[in-house]
Amino acid sequence: MSVHNELGSGFPEVIYQRGLGVELTTANVPFQAEIHLPVYYKETAIGSRRADFLVDNQVLVESKVTSELTSLNYAQVINYLKAHRLEVALLISFSESSLRFKRFLHNASRPLIKLQLS
Repeated sequence: MSVHNELGSGFPEVIYQRGLGVELTTANVPFQAEIHLPVYYKETAIGSRRADFLVDNQVLVESKVTSELTSLNYAQVINYLKAHRLEVALLISFSESSLRFKRFLHNASRPLIKLQLS
């Protein structure tokens, strides 16, 4: 919320991502930005996908600059949770006058893999 309050709307996505990185660093929250996470099919890693942020090796954060968060955005985040074997994601839209966000939880029946990224 601090990033949106400070910058308002109208900037490209990368500006908000950098601001969010500053906020996380200031708060001493461990995170990685623009990292490649493995994508799993069944039990096999079959590729990777760049994620905006991985916070504390557990929470996927996707930022958007779009006039509206749609069911397509929601489906994308849910698919990322499944493919990356993560439990929690946050989808943030910086494009409106008020910050919009949605939290997603994935409760898979198969065991999740705890990511250890450097």
